[in-house]
Amino acid sequence: MTRPVSVSLNVNDAIWHVDAKPETPLLYILRNDLSLNGPKYGCGLGECGACAVLVDDRPVRSCTVPLAAVGTRRVTTLEGLAVSGTLHPVQRAFIEEAAAQCGYCLNGMIIAVVGLLQRNPDPDENDIREALRHHLCRCGTHMEILAAARRAVTYAGAARDAGLIPADTMEVSP
Repeated sequence: MTRPVSVSLNVNDAIWHVDAKPETPLLYILRNDLSLNGPKYGCGLGECGACAVLVDDRPVRSCTVPLAAVGTRRVTTLEGLAVSGTLHPVQRAFIEEAAAQCGYCLNGMIIAVVGLLQRNPDPDENDIREALRHHLCRCGTHMEILAAARRAVTYAGAARDAGLIPADTMEVSP
């Protein structure tokens, strides 16, 4: 059994210091040590997507990523998407489309759409469906989730056109 090590993590643009075993899943550190409740424990196997976070702007399943694999990479959770109290365009779209029933899956869905928009600022319907296809919603709000993703594409484009979002990222400018 390995011993705990002291690790510095960059989470939501803040440096956090934790003592944990290197094999500890990132999800456990985020929820238990940093009290970030956006990422959810769903299946624990990386199958459902409820635990998704961005690591260096790429969606990953935090329940299967060991702490040792994160290193100095930048982690962004659902809580880190809003800037200065302004919701991220994807968060806003999901709220306006009432894409939640129980809401347990929404963390992963939102993270997946943010990741998609960071890779492809103008995705089509197939791109959206591909980005979401491995995220499970047990309540059956898939149609609302797709509508929210489509609205997020529109919001992100408008924000980029207005200069509120740099062309190469979805992060809101200070």
